[in-house]
Amino acid sequence: MIFSEKLHILRKSKGLTQEELAEKLNVSRQAVAKWESGQVYPDISNLIQISLLLNVTIDYLVKDQECAKIPVSDEPTPCNELIRFRLEANINTYAAMINEVDSTRLDSHDFQYSRGDYTYHDTYVGGEQFAGQEAIWKNGSAVYAMNYIGRVLDEKFSGNFLKEALRAADETMPYRGPEYYASGEYVYKCSVAGDFKWFQGYEEIYYLDEKIYECYFHGGLTR
Repeated sequence: MIFSEKLHILRKSKGLTQEELAEKLNVSRQAVAKWESGQVYPDISNLIQISLLLNVTIDYLVKDQECAKIPVSDEPTPCNELIRFRLEANINTYAAMINEVDSTRLDSHDFQYSRGDYTYHDTYVGGEQFAGQEAIWKNGSAVYAMNYIGRVLDEKFSGNFLKEALRAADETMPYRGPEYYASGEYVYKCSVAGDFKWFQGYEEIYYLDEKIYECYFHGGLTR
């Protein structure tokens, strides 16, 4: 992932428009737009301000890297165990439309899945424009949470395709769906900055060359 992509994801995860970010950095909106399009690169003083504002290191901003994939390991670490449970819960709740439970909030949609010491709960409100949170508890203590907000951009959107893409997540990309997934005319893309302990991400769906859905998310371990 290059600087322009990281800046776009981090800005959106903070809920800032290009204009709002520009105002905080004391630059023009056009400057931010050029940074995010990759046309130009900010100078060191702006990089310092960006790192402080968005709570990331300059080293992270300037070093190009692949999307935040997690190396697959059979080592039974607590984080690996948690990732595997999150993936298991993913294919046993919303992505498969099973294990729906009573609403925990007014007009919310809720899903819950448990196995052994772990319990997963996903709750969201809205439909074509939605917001929600998924969380995981181990032995009754919260260990992971992820918030998300998204919207449908066109009537060509297919909820079945989104669920299909989410079910394709694996241990290298356990946040939402895989980095890339395609079926017929539909394409799903997901990019993530950070790692499973602390991350921000963006997913989108295209029908042919038209973007018809987008969702921003951020989360990590809790303690």
